[in-house]
Amino acid sequence: MDALFSIFARWSLRNRFVVVVLLSLISGGAVVGVTNPELITRWLLPADGRAETEESVAQFADPPPNIRPLSFAGADAIVVVESQDFFTAANVHALRQVVRDLEALPQVQSVIWMDRMPILNIFGLPEPLLPTGHASPQRYQAARDKAQANPLVYGQLLSDDMRSTLLLIHFDGYQLFSDEQATSEIKATAVKSAEAAGNSDLTFRVTGHMPMWIAHINSHEANQLKFQLIGYGMILLMTLVLFRGLRAVIIVSLGPIVGVLWTLGYIGYFDVGGNPLVAVILPILVSLVGLTDGVHLMVEIRKLRASGLEHQQAALQGLTKVGMACFLTSLTTATGLGSLMLAKSELVREFGMCSMIGVLLSFISVITVIPLACSTWLGARVHIGHDRSLVDINLARIGIVIQHVLRHPGQISVLGIACTLALIGVSLTLQPDQRESDGLPASAEATLAMQHVDRAFGGLQYSQVRVSWDQAIAADSPLVLKVLIDVDDLLKQEPLIGHPLSIRNLLDAQPGSGQPEERMSLLELLPPPLKRAFYTPEHHEAWISFRVMDLGIATYGPVFTRIEKGLAKIQDSYAGFHLELAGNAIWRWRNLYQIVVDLASSLGTASLIILITLSIVYRSIRLGLISIVPNLFPLAFTGGYLVWAGYNLEIVMVCSFTICLGIAVDDTIHFLTRYREELTRTQNKDIAIERAFTGVGTALIMTTLVLVAGFSTVIASDSRDHRIFATMGVLTISAALFCDLVFLPAMLSYFDQPKVADEKQADVPSTPRPSTPRPSTLRP
Repeated sequence: MDALFSIFARWSLRNRFVVVVLLSLISGGAVVGVTNPELITRWLLPADGRAETEESVAQFADPPPNIRPLSFAGADAIVVVESQDFFTAANVHALRQVVRDLEALPQVQSVIWMDRMPILNIFGLPEPLLPTGHASPQRYQAARDKAQANPLVYGQLLSDDMRSTLLLIHFDGYQLFSDEQATSEIKATAVKSAEAAGNSDLTFRVTGHMPMWIAHINSHEANQLKFQLIGYGMILLMTLVLFRGLRAVIIVSLGPIVGVLWTLGYIGYFDVGGNPLVAVILPILVSLVGLTDGVHLMVEIRKLRASGLEHQQAALQGLTKVGMACFLTSLTTATGLGSLMLAKSELVREFGMCSMIGVLLSFISVITVIPLACSTWLGARVHIGHDRSLVDINLARIGIVIQHVLRHPGQISVLGIACTLALIGVSLTLQPDQRESDGLPASAEATLAMQHVDRAFGGLQYSQVRVSWDQAIAADSPLVLKVLIDVDDLLKQEPLIGHPLSIRNLLDAQPGSGQPEERMSLLELLPPPLKRAFYTPEHHEAWISFRVMDLGIATYGPVFTRIEKGLAKIQDSYAGFHLELAGNAIWRWRNLYQIVVDLASSLGTASLIILITLSIVYRSIRLGLISIVPNLFPLAFTGGYLVWAGYNLEIVMVCSFTICLGIAVDDTIHFLTRYREELTRTQNKDIAIERAFTGVGTALIMTTLVLVAGFSTVIASDSRDHRIFATMGVLTISAALFCDLVFLPAMLSYFDQPKVADEKQADVPSTPRPSTPRPSTLRP
């Protein structure tokens, strides 16, 4: 492989024009992938038959015209209103004025609130819930009692303590032209109306699906731009300080920049733009892997240039010496991330495929763009500042750590292995988790209002138990109500399930009592929009809705598991009935849980694949086993921190682990490759280890300082996900450097048994380790 890289280096630098043309062609393909990938895909991919069958759509068509089912879960926005007592003349008047003014807005199609809920009486006569005009205190007390007895109001639109109510807003999408129309304008209108009504103590906050999504997008865009500028600025500043030369910084940045552009272009042909892992995590992964390899290559070229070599010759020899290590890092990282393609989740499989493509493209970019730039006028003075590099100046002092480690390799090796195993054991206690609010700013009004609804109502989100039955069972069969009663009783056993609602509650609110056979006939007395909200006889389906708090899938996982087991028992008791959980919370439980599990398990698979790959490449199982500790300890250390800090395992955390594994493997491979190279010159392992550190230590420390500085700036973000991601990055990358300076040298010294092909190559005889310290071979 070294010979191949030598041949490639000579060819690429002697045929720079050809290389430029090839790079231009690759870049052109990437540009097409970003701007209009269909120019290529329409010629390569066959037409697919993705047309939806109208029969499947018609099977669950909307209800008959002019009947719109009542829905508490379908609101676009929710105005959370708080008051000490809603059942006063002033507050009722203010609420009615607020609703009128909100519905007068062009973007508001309708508002659902407690005064418009149908009164459940046996005659089906409309009756207002709240009094009108100057009613007596007794009338308002009676309205309070009716609201508490109405299952459509209490627990759905009126909180358990009766101090919060919800206004459910449906927007007219054709009249929405700005984010403010769905958020701040709604609140401002409500506040102004309440103030105009006078003598009310109403307060307002806006949340719901659309405001939360707007808050997420605005926070993401603001934080992304702000902290990208700050982070990249800090990386640029740190690189300038460490390299002490602008040209070196420019050249070392070209490789990862081009690699990211190529990656974004070529994954455009695979139609994965809607994958959040690909959109957010992949560019960071590719840029960091490319940066670490680029720094190693640039440090070597600068050393050769400073030794007196002409800039083209320095680029040639630098690529020859470091190219093999760059290839190994890309191969192992791409292979490890490619193992994600074996996951069950499609999002994770796509991320694995795109990561593998991105890492390989980044490798091609680094080994072509950086040497090419160094061989031009831009690289003629690339060595300027090398003698003033802070890391190079202090490398001998840092080397004291290596010397100390080599005096106690056995104890340090045992300590490293024990700490890694213990931290892995602790990390395995992390439970997969995900919340709706994870991507929201903690101080956003939509977030705070959602948390209030969780406390006051038992949850903002709705999920359902879907009950269906065979055609042989009549739609008005009393068995339907019996099944619903059993399911309702099952749900009420769970304290985290809030206010189940179905036709059982509607029938129970009707006067009288009786067996299910008798009460099913009362369904005909219910208003059609109300009945069809929970029961569609022509489809042989019924629903029980319930509220779910945003406590995370780790908290609700056992709850949903118990409910599913209970539903299975009920289904076995009633032949012809089918029961299943549905809703957004259930989807997250099943799918996001699976994504987290896939990513976490794939980390273990990736680590195993990296072990096998290194064992094959180095032709040494021993070296492959030695590499386990420096690759896994950083991840285990950060996992231990997450357990200590009380976190569960979320998607953002596993993505951070994935990125940091690639960086940790990168540095380990560069150290091992230089160590193997030095073993061809000496039989003494300790001298080879010290020389390996001298060769790659500068790049190891530089990449760590630069990346830690970049990640540290993001810790100040108001996004919880960004803070977690940055904190984990700092901890993992710092721990990786510690491993490469402490555990890896100790384990190489204690466990490795290299085969010496030619004793005449040895400049120091292979003798037992002296008991007294010997002079260091580290160069300043």
